[in-house]
Amino acid sequence: MDLPFIVATLTRRGLLTPGRPTRIAAQLGALRRWGWGLAGELRQAAAREPGRTAVVDELGAELTYRDLLDRAERLAKSLRGVLGVQAGDRIGLLCRNHHGLIEAMVATTLLGADAVLVNSGLSAAQLATIAEEQALKVLVHDAEFADRLPGLPAELHRVDEARQEELVTWAQPGDLRPPPRDGRTIVLTSGTTGAPKGARRPTPHGFGPLVSIIDRIPLHVRHTVLIAAPLFHTWGYAALQVCFALRATIVLHRRFDPAATLDALAAQRCDAMFAVPVMVQRLMEVPPPGRRPPLKVVAVSGSALPGGLATRFMDAYGDVLYNLYGSTEVSWASIAGPADLRRAPTTAGRPPHGTRLRILDEEGRQVPDGQVGRIFVGNEMLFEGYTSGAGRESRDGLLDTGDLGRVGVDGLLFVDGRADDMIVSGGENVFPSEVEDLIARLPQVREAAVIGVPDPEYGQRLAAFLALHPGETLDPEAVREYVRHYLARFSVPRDVVFVKYLPRNATGKVLSRELRRYYD
Repeated sequence: MDLPFIVATLTRRGLLTPGRPTRIAAQLGALRRWGWGLAGELRQAAAREPGRTAVVDELGAELTYRDLLDRAERLAKSLRGVLGVQAGDRIGLLCRNHHGLIEAMVATTLLGADAVLVNSGLSAAQLATIAEEQALKVLVHDAEFADRLPGLPAELHRVDEARQEELVTWAQPGDLRPPPRDGRTIVLTSGTTGAPKGARRPTPHGFGPLVSIIDRIPLHVRHTVLIAAPLFHTWGYAALQVCFALRATIVLHRRFDPAATLDALAAQRCDAMFAVPVMVQRLMEVPPPGRRPPLKVVAVSGSALPGGLATRFMDAYGDVLYNLYGSTEVSWASIAGPADLRRAPTTAGRPPHGTRLRILDEEGRQVPDGQVGRIFVGNEMLFEGYTSGAGRESRDGLLDTGDLGRVGVDGLLFVDGRADDMIVSGGENVFPSEVEDLIARLPQVREAAVIGVPDPEYGQRLAAFLALHPGETLDPEAVREYVRHYLARFSVPRDVVFVKYLPRNATGKVLSRELRRYYD
């Protein structure tokens, strides 16, 4: 990434404002010595503004950057001295959003160990599998997850919240020095269609990744940011990295509650919020606050925006919505700003600076604008492979996202869905997401999911699962007629199933495998 662009972007976002020379020198020294991972980012923030509030959570904790770094260092010393954690070991983190999770993340990085971010929605059996596959040495967990631990290996050290506080309080002596290797963050893929896989995230090597995001999403130094997305999710973790870099004040709640979130946005006077799309949808289902929160940015990622949601949200809260399309494997691919979403509410936007995006056919040839193909992406933060040793197909330095999409003549990207979600019904290619988006626009529909199911005559057929707003009713044939009016006949769902709610994982993605059980 070219230096003039980096300097211009950092200047626009307030990161190059003058300060005390000694603190600026300490800030740069921290990055030079500790690198651009969480440990280095927290150290640079604490060096520049030690007394600034770093984290606020709903239990009343309020830590400055100096406090947060001190607690993380004390925890790191105890993990090393009491539990024998060394560089290269793996620590599982099974926690909701609170300051203790951040401290554990940073402590792991300080030791050069790998942090395995465990989805809080995993079952006990899945957790046991992850512990074995990832060879965990320690599991840091919230007390509420104690019922999922009995199947774990006896030699695995367990650290609940009370034990973690003891380790922080009674820190072991000794200095902390940059470890011989960078600790990796291992993010578990969503596992919506199968078992989650561990994906190794790279450590940034400069300002490039930060600049790619904040150039398109106008986050500024010292913003107050509510991170609603789970920190174990790629998007929540990215939000934490950005907030450290910007010396932001981070607001956390352990669980997402729309009414409590709106109260916190107003009470903390939040400038920005990071969320997944289903959270934005839930915010629209509760009465708006009497006084609109002073939001400048609502950044979402993790799944497609349901039909019409972007427009409705911006009508209520202003043109502050930014949609980042990416994945655990490619980090980011494109970003849609408010103007893009006003123009085309389902667009994924355009690639940010320094990102390459191509739509390729099965032979690896670029397809014309408007034609659907496989989405390949290249940037500075492509993942380093799965912990199993498997990788992803790549072509000319671009990684396969596993999604199908198209680029319009205006350069906007549209994602049609997962390549393995596309179905062939009677010889016709059908994208369930197109049907899903259309049905979601019906006023009676709260949320909708469309999947392919086996069919003896056509090979596959579409099945639509609908959760309605309270008190609403809808006739299945009316749904089919509605789709028939707008789309081709082969896009009409043969099955229309009404459910109380759609099964989702902890990051808000619909669990297709749970829906397919209706046909087992």
